[in-house]
Amino acid sequence: MNRIGLDIDKSKDLAVNLNDLLANYQVFYLNTRGFHWNIKGEKFFELHLKFEELYNDLLVKIDEIAERVLTLGETPLHSFSDYLEQSAVKEAKNITGAQDSVSSLLEAFKVLLKKQREILDLSADADDEGTNAMMSDYIREQEKLVWMYSAFQA
Repeated sequence: MNRIGLDIDKSKDLAVNLNDLLANYQVFYLNTRGFHWNIKGEKFFELHLKFEELYNDLLVKIDEIAERVLTLGETPLHSFSDYLEQSAVKEAKNITGAQDSVSSLLEAFKVLLKKQREILDLSADADDEGTNAMMSDYIREQEKLVWMYSAFQA
């Protein structure tokens, strides 16, 4: 057992998956900052604010994920080369339009939700309520955001 009473091997597996999630969040965060800075067009004011809300939330989650990796007794990834190498969310460059920005967000949420559901299953198997609760909260919040951003695109 590790220092919080969880199976060491299961904790290491969870930390590997959380580090993968962390890499995806970091790329998503940077993409969202770019959308905030570069959005143009008639939806500028609306999306500029929404993107700021989103990147602030992502920054909090990035810290929570890294700290959860530490809580499990492992080291969080902390280099951009690792993030870019590992992330399934790809860099979004020079996107200035509302529809393209929102489409990129929705694609990133699809990746995050899939990974978080996988971690949810792993954390349930490991009796890791801390990680499980975190993933449940993230999934619930992001499913609502997917609905809202999808409604924007309609």
